[in-house]
Amino acid sequence: MQLAWLIVMLLVPVALLNYLDRQMMAAMKSSMMGDIPDIATRANWGLALGAFKWVYAVLSPLGGYVADRYSRRHVIAASLFVWSAVTWGTGHVDTFQQLVLARALMGISEAFYIPAALALISDFHAGPTRSRAVGLHQMGMYAGIILGGFSGYVADSPQLGWRWAFSACGVVGVLYALPLFACLRNPPRPTDPATKPSPLAAVSELFSNSGFILLVLYFTLPALAGWVVKDWMPDILKEQFHLGQGKAGISAVVYVQFASFIGVGLGGWLADWWMRRTLRGRIFVSAIGMSFFLPSLFGVGNASTLGLAIGFLVLFGLGWGFFDCNNMPILCQIVRPQLRATGYGFMNLVSISCGGFADWGFGVLRDRQVPLNVIFGVFAATALLSIFLVLLIKPQAAPGERRD
Repeated sequence: MQLAWLIVMLLVPVALLNYLDRQMMAAMKSSMMGDIPDIATRANWGLALGAFKWVYAVLSPLGGYVADRYSRRHVIAASLFVWSAVTWGTGHVDTFQQLVLARALMGISEAFYIPAALALISDFHAGPTRSRAVGLHQMGMYAGIILGGFSGYVADSPQLGWRWAFSACGVVGVLYALPLFACLRNPPRPTDPATKPSPLAAVSELFSNSGFILLVLYFTLPALAGWVVKDWMPDILKEQFHLGQGKAGISAVVYVQFASFIGVGLGGWLADWWMRRTLRGRIFVSAIGMSFFLPSLFGVGNASTLGLAIGFLVLFGLGWGFFDCNNMPILCQIVRPQLRATGYGFMNLVSISCGGFADWGFGVLRDRQVPLNVIFGVFAATALLSIFLVLLIKPQAAPGERRD
């Protein structure tokens, strides 16, 4: 058990860097667009944001399959090293095309991390602690997003700037990759070749599973709003309430991510507790979190003051935490251990691809002056549909593992 929690603690800083490297760009939009004039439009900015997501999404199933087939430890450490080197390089781009290329390269390297990390945590936490362990890892992500929110102030600083922020984070990640590789461990895994299916067999097994298809849809629909909140909310608050870049970044990120931080802790504990009474415990907790999306998204789209907008973002963040800490644990109830990273990779493929289009589409709609309340009303409708989808999933005790 000590080793199981050590694995989680080693991965928390990696999760922090993973999301810090992503979030900084959203908080430093004004500085980057001012320094790279050929970005020019919000649609182009959305394209730069989307470039990461589309590449990341397309390669996530491959990253998951490699982690299922080979060493998760090697995949995780190599991914951290490469994406950190790319983060450093992002601080040295001079054109819109170079920025898009850097974000695409980051998508390649980061695609291998999340499926491998969550599968490794699930390998070591086989039942009563699974949602809490995944939730602790996700806390690292939210901490990274919170720190990323402060990068607007770094970008505004004459002594530092947005280029320094990317360069510094890249160096930290490269340095941490070495001790991470030395300390991580893989769990004992079956040696029977039949447990490691070919790529086509893996795809066939996953997509012949109706529960997996429902989970992919459930994982995707809330992400449309989730990515827009992460990537565009600093800009939304800056324009709506006439804030400076630094204050807008803090207001858009710190409160909602702190609420998510609390949500994954509370949601993980509640899900593990509820699982002692019913196999649907994690599904129920996730559905409760999704129900928080309905009032929060309507509220964000119609808020007349900054305080109201932040209040609704806090409710959104709490619901997101309930949702986020239970996706991999629910996957573990419908997919065998040897396909979990691959399965999560396909979930990322669909979800983040759609998230990339949501980022780009949001930029296009804002350029055309479509009201925020209309856009966020559509997001709320997708959240309502998601609740029905997750309640249709029929979980089972994972093969080869004790029932929670």
